[in-house]
Amino acid sequence: MTTALVVMCIAGLITGFSKFSIGGMGLIVLPIVMIAFPGPEALGVLLPLYVITDVMAVYSYRRHISWPVLARFLPLAFLGVFIGAHLLSGLDASQFVIMLGVIMIGMIALGVYLDTQQATFMQKPITAYSMGFAGGLVSMVSNASGPLISLFLLEQKLSKDSYVSTRAWAFFLINLVKLPMYLSLDLLTPESLTMSAYALPGLLVGILIGYHFLKHVKPAHFKWLVRIISTIAAMKLMLFS
Repeated sequence: MTTALVVMCIAGLITGFSKFSIGGMGLIVLPIVMIAFPGPEALGVLLPLYVITDVMAVYSYRRHISWPVLARFLPLAFLGVFIGAHLLSGLDASQFVIMLGVIMIGMIALGVYLDTQQATFMQKPITAYSMGFAGGLVSMVSNASGPLISLFLLEQKLSKDSYVSTRAWAFFLINLVKLPMYLSLDLLTPESLTMSAYALPGLLVGILIGYHFLKHVKPAHFKWLVRIISTIAAMKLMLFS
């Protein structure tokens, strides 16, 4: 129980900081939680924390939302969640963790490429649909689509305020759709909710730190911080798998 308490406090701290700052760090949380809760049950322990921070985030960042970007991104994200639920029910979750690490590295490389090349395909509807499906699928099977969604939104050339607000609403709506799926898979139970409650003190501290940290980040550093943290998270995932 002591290990579980420490793990959940750390998970809450990182989750709160990530949700209210640069994002991308959320992916580090899954391997940490799996120290105490190996297997798919770690997903159910984390989801309530994300829903709580999502509600706070959409209230805090309720302006400057790019609804056209969300309208292109979310429909197939919901389909990805549905497909992910079926995959999660019958396949080894560790395989998805390795796949996610590979996808993240690929997306980071793509983002760096787009910084040096004249390319606009990331802003086309077909790319939004593809990234939406991938984001929903990865979110369902690992609760860790933050880097994928963040990197896509960064390439839409949104302002920092619009990026943060649009990202908050994307996560909120995707996580709402995931709730009934996790319930049907028995990943959300009274026991998992009790474990989630242990993370609340760390979550609140992380939110306060992240909210104030975001105000002092320069746009150029903002993008590279997301990429650096995403790379670290990908390596962590593959090492813990």
